[in-house]
Amino acid sequence: MAFPARTMMRRLALASALLPALAGMAFAEDMPAGMGQPEPWQIGLQGAASETMEYSVWFHTYVMWFIVPITLFVLALLGYIVVKFNAKANPVPSKTTHNTLIEVVWTVGPIIVLVFIAIPSFKLLYLQQTIPTFDMTLKVTGNQWNWDYEYPDNGGLRFTSAILDSDLPEYVHPKSDKDVQRRPDQPRLLTVDNEVVVPVNKKIRVQVTGSDVIHSFAVPSFGIKIDAIPGRLNETWFEATREGWFYGQCSELCGIQHAYMPIAVHVVSQPDFDAWVKKKSAELEGKKTNMVASAAPTAQ
Repeated sequence: MAFPARTMMRRLALASALLPALAGMAFAEDMPAGMGQPEPWQIGLQGAASETMEYSVWFHTYVMWFIVPITLFVLALLGYIVVKFNAKANPVPSKTTHNTLIEVVWTVGPIIVLVFIAIPSFKLLYLQQTIPTFDMTLKVTGNQWNWDYEYPDNGGLRFTSAILDSDLPEYVHPKSDKDVQRRPDQPRLLTVDNEVVVPVNKKIRVQVTGSDVIHSFAVPSFGIKIDAIPGRLNETWFEATREGWFYGQCSELCGIQHAYMPIAVHVVSQPDFDAWVKKKSAELEGKKTNMVASAAPTAQ
């Protein structure tokens, strides 16, 4: 049974009104509330753990209300034209070259849509790019293929963070009995030997650079992604709104082991963070002392 063109248009219009809502529900259901990491078969965004990411998720759903109806409307027009104006149904083609009403509609319509999209996008850009009065600074340096982290406000604490050797393929790192193994609750290819630790509900300024090639520091749950470029200092910021583990990866192709540059951020309470700084500083100082002692010449 063939449907009249008007019936088809009505049904497509109804679908265009319902699909954005269904899409928004799907994306909301796909966002895990606990771990800030990818989930199996996930097609939506990762769970938001900062104001910036919460607004990004809202903006994503908001834009869907424009994208889906426009896409279906254009599809309906194409279908209508194919059916009504093919050579068999319309043997004498129209020679119309201009229609003032159509010209006005397809000029003014997109302008209105773009204005409605642009206004909230400006707010999101301002939220991402304007660094507020911050509580602490985290310096990040991308290397082939690990990350250096420094805490200038916490005694210059500095360490290197890399993926566990046991997670690397054998052609990159031969397996051995000494490899540190992941716990069952730690994600594959995202677990590191030294994680970043930051306090919850504190504004963190992140200064990013690179030591060799271009890398990209990205943690989706915080809504941050910024290039690490040699010779250039880029800045971004985030404020974690809940405690937990959050993961990211280098997001700029940087070499053969680009896939093995994870980022692990542990958000804790302020007392736990202070305790971690003391423990980590003592640990690194102990390693430094042992290295100096082992390098010293043995007395004859």
